Amino acid sequence: MEIPMREIGRVHANRGYSVALSEEFAEGLTALSGFSHVMVIWYANGAPAWDATRLTMDKPYRGASDRMGVFATRSPVRPNGICVSIAEVSTIDEKKGIVKLRWIDAEDGTPVLDIKPYYHCSEYARDAKYPEWCADWPTCLEDSATFAWDKVFLF
Repeated sequence: MEIPMREIGRVHANRGYSVALSEEFAEGLTALSGFSHVMVIWYANGAPAWDATRLTMDKPYRGASDRMGVFATRSPVRPNGICVSIAEVSTIDEKKGIVKLRWIDAEDGTPVLDIKPYYHCSEYARDAKYPEWCADWPTCLEDSATFAWDKVFLF
């Protein structure tokens, strides 16, 4: 089945972080101000091409299992390369179609597929549980920006 999608903008991450929407989508930011965070759905265009034989991979994180399935990781190397980031909004320019962010874990030039407001009632799970190997990871988005991820990732 073909699933049509279109790029609505790009991540800019060279001097600060932002999502710049294509002009035709700028109006879609109407009334987004007031939300402190957004979900940015983006396409991992810089990731290696998907290889169907890579449903599992060798230990991608320190302390993790020796083999992990792609769906147990946040690797951008996935069957569809679709990624989701929660990002704190700094400012929104509805006229220019720009959402400035405090930080996002996407590279400069990354295609953006969608932006959604972050709702605490549906994006936060109070009783979420995690495997022991990632128990020391940051407990909030704000701490992720300064966390030493290079000490965790093995790729």
